[in-house]
Order: sequence, then C-alpha cells, then structure tokens
Amino acid sequence: MHSALFLIEFGAIILGLGLLGRVAGRLKFSPIPLYLLAGLAFGTGGLLPMGASEEFVAIGAEIGVILLLLMLGLEYTASDLVSNLKTQYPAGLVDFALNAVPGAVAALLMGWGPVAAVVLAGVTWISSSGVIAKVMGDLGRVGNRETPVILSVLVLEDLAMAVYLPIITALLAGVSLAAGSATLAIALGVAGAVLFVAVRFGRHISRFVSSDDPEKLLLVVLGLTLLVAGIAQQLQVSAAVGAFLVGIALSGEVAEGTHALLSPLRDLFAAVFFVFFGLHTDPASIPPVLLPALALATVTAGTKIATGYWAAKRAGIGVKGRWRAGGTLVARGEFSIVIAGLAVTAGIEPAMGPLATAYVLILVVIGPLTARYTEPVAAWVAGRRTPQGTATAAVVPPRPAAPEDVTGPGEDHGRQQDQAQDPARRA
Repeated sequence: MHSALFLIEFGAIILGLGLLGRVAGRLKFSPIPLYLLAGLAFGTGGLLPMGASEEFVAIGAEIGVILLLLMLGLEYTASDLVSNLKTQYPAGLVDFALNAVPGAVAALLMGWGPVAAVVLAGVTWISSSGVIAKVMGDLGRVGNRETPVILSVLVLEDLAMAVYLPIITALLAGVSLAAGSATLAIALGVAGAVLFVAVRFGRHISRFVSSDDPEKLLLVVLGLTLLVAGIAQQLQVSAAVGAFLVGIALSGEVAEGTHALLSPLRDLFAAVFFVFFGLHTDPASIPPVLLPALALATVTAGTKIATGYWAAKRAGIGVKGRWRAGGTLVARGEFSIVIAGLAVTAGIEPAMGPLATAYVLILVVIGPLTARYTEPVAAWVAGRRTPQGTATAAVVPPRPAAPEDVTGPGEDHGRQQDQAQDPARRA
C-alpha cells in the first residue's frame, strides 16, 4: 500500500513538473519559480501535503544539485578553472564585502548578537549554484563570454564554504579553538587535494572513465561523481564543489559523451530539487518575517548585480554581458538554507529559520527573472537617458569601440544557442 501511494505521489510530481515546464516554455521564462510555488502548495502546511515520497524526493534533490554542478564542470577544463581563479579572486573579495556585510548588519540591528550576525552574513553572501546553473541552461547562456566570470564567482564562493562552514559549526557548538582549527584544516586539505587531483591528473581520470559503451560510461561517471561528492561532504566540504571538480577533471570525448548521457537525468533531478525546497517551506511561517526578508532581499539583489557587473567589467566583458552577469548571480538557495538550519538546530535564534526561508524564497523566484531581464531593462533605461535625433549627434563622428564595449563571439554564440535550444523563442 505504501509503495502504491509512493508511486502515485511521485508520478503526480513528475507529471506536474512536465506540465509546468510547458507553461513556462510558452511564457518564455525559467520554470524554477513555478516548481518552487508547486512545492510550497503541496508541502508542509500547504493545500495537500505529501508524505509517502518525501524521503525519496530529498535524496533526489541532493542528486539534482550534484548533477547541475557536474554538468557545469564539464563545460570547462582544469586550466580554465585555474586561470579564472587566479584572475578573478578580487571579485570574490568584492562579493564577500558587498553581500555578507548587509546580512551581518541586519542581524545586529535586530538584536540577534554576533554569532547570529556571522550566520546571517553567510545566508546573504552565497549565491545558489544549483539555481544559477539551471537558469543559464534554460537561457542558453553557457557559451556566453560572461559565463566564466559567473562560474569563477560561484566557485570562489563554494570554496570559501570549505572555510566558512567549519568556522560557523565551531561557533554554534561553542567548541574550543583547537577543535575548530582541526576541523578547518581537514576541510581545507580535502578541498585542496580534490582540486590538485582534478588539475594534475585530469587526463588520466578521463582515460580511466572513457568507454565506447554508453551504459558503462554512464555508470562509471555517475558513480564516481556521487562517490567524490559524498566523501567531500562527509569531510565538511561542499558536495557541489566535489561534483564540479569531477566535471573539470573530465575532458575531450568523455566530457561530450557524459554531457549527452546525463542531460536528461540532470533536468529531472534538478526539477525535483526545486520542488523539494518548496515542500519544506511552511507558508504560515513566512508572513511574520516577510517585510524584513523583502528589505534584505532588495538590498542584496542590488549588491549581487553590482558584484557581477564589476567582475565582468574587470574581465573586459561588454556592457550587456556585465548586466547579464550581475542579474544571473542574484538567486540564493541551498547553502543559505543549510547555514540557517545549523543556527536553528543550535537554538541561536528561532526567527532565523523563517527569515532565511522567506529571504531565499523571494530571491530564488526573483533570480531567474533578474537573469533574464536585467540586461534589457538596463538597455531601456540607458536608451531613455540618451538624447535621440539631435543635430549635434548627427555631425559627431562615431567613437571607436573600446575593448570592453565589444560584444565577444561568445555572447553571439550564447544567443544562437538560446534560439536553437528554445523553439518557442524561435517562433
């Protein structure tokens, strides 16, 4: 009986996701907000709570994030990663200053104390790699020139979590400095070891994984990814970082074959991840903290856009690409909820959970919209500010384009890819 109920619930979830995806396709925007609202409607405190499939959906959600980051890693080589990290680390510092500080200040203004301030700083700091990976795929922007800048910021954030999570865990538990330092050293060592193996032995890993049989290739790559992600998470390192580095380590024909085989699985489990987030949000807990969450979301959406714009400008990306980079980074998600959950479990501040949930829900719904519309809105505003049809403008010779104003081939490729992947947009 339980098995039959599970099949009914999970089948209804998958069918509903497919229908919502069709609706989003007709409306020409990402289906993520619809997935989240569906989870909110049928989760804890919703219209029709689902219980039989909850455990499986939770596991599927974890797999979804892992596959999203694996597929992102497949797009880039180890040398790309190292060069981007070397050149973009200042963007990571700007990202921390602009987005962690508002959370810390908000916690202090609400009288929550210094430990809660450190926690809320992490909630507002880290963008959602899972949401952003899905949005870039939906919008066909994986090949754009600004995408490596976005990935560099995300990777720097995820690697920073290898330092931040052990620190916050030690603060919440009230452990000694020695114990906290040991946990931090282990986490940094694991992250460094995985990165070293991915960069130094990537070719050997690709050769070991390679197979002409699609079935064997699928099993080996998926098994290796889940294994590395699980070990990384067990050692206080993000599972997403482990999966991303596995993707970085694979190259050539192996990466191409893996991408083709795992794309349908990624889409399935990524959708489950977003539904799972909504399923575990009680709608009744949101109204009391909606105003502070909305104010914090408004401020940090602006600071994330500024972060992406600055990082893309520093990398020589054109103006349109700068706005796209900023708008894409707005969404928060899995890390923010994990960080807030640690504080709630430790009993630091009961209101932290509902505030973080409302905050993330707002930005995870707004994030796909800012990714899509920040650049055209900025272009429209700039156009309204520029005088049109004046006599002076007619006689002034055009200014040669500066290097950072030139739209690179990757941006054109991204638009072509977008049209090729989305028949509704071609129509």
